[in-house]
Amino acid sequence: MRRFGLLGKNISYSFSESYFKKKFENEQINDANYQNFDIQNITEFSNIISKTVNLKGLNVTIPYKEEVIPFLDKLNKKAKKIGAVNTIKINANGKLIGYNTDCYGFKKSLQPFLKPNHKKAIILGTGGASKAVAFTLNELGIDYIYISRKPSEFTKITYRNLTEDLIKTHPIIINCSPVGTFPNVDQCPNIPYKFITQNHILYDLIYNPEETKFLKLGKQYGATTINGSNMLILQAEKAWNIWNKD
Repeated sequence: MRRFGLLGKNISYSFSESYFKKKFENEQINDANYQNFDIQNITEFSNIISKTVNLKGLNVTIPYKEEVIPFLDKLNKKAKKIGAVNTIKINANGKLIGYNTDCYGFKKSLQPFLKPNHKKAIILGTGGASKAVAFTLNELGIDYIYISRKPSEFTKITYRNLTEDLIKTHPIIINCSPVGTFPNVDQCPNIPYKFITQNHILYDLIYNPEETKFLKLGKQYGATTINGSNMLILQAEKAWNIWNKD
């Protein structure tokens, strides 16, 4: 039996386990199973690798997309450029190879909504997922700025000094932070929503709940809203292809 799974922290809510179990059932894939590897610290990763018999691949989620990199033998070119990994393939020699399929899922799920005015974006958050988003925006020729709670190497702009002008001149706003994830559904990124218009796209990488407070507020002001579910399906299928390629 080939084994696959999701590496993360506090991931009982996760989409991946139920998605792959359903996929295996529907497609009559009888030689594979999928489970959560819920760890409190990345140092536990080596144990998973050494003790899980016939482990062939892993998805990686918050907060380990960057932390897992030093444990890997090799990075695919794209993952190296992005600096974050969300898919690991364990090859026949036991080598761990890191990939990033978030960029693929994000690009394919955003492209159908893009219009000529969508030339600039705001990325909320600076974690591993935001790196894949930034990489994709570069590929699409969309300029972007990061917004964070505190000034960092990525940005000096914080939520406190996010101005009306910045909101109006950046018609794509992408939430890459975990703010608003179940069970904290009454929370949302602290941005001035009143400046959002029907020219905006609000994209939330969160998929649980289906409509976050961030998206609800965007919709109130006429924005196009997209949640993270389609991105997840696309990146999961891409990961499955990677695991099954020779």
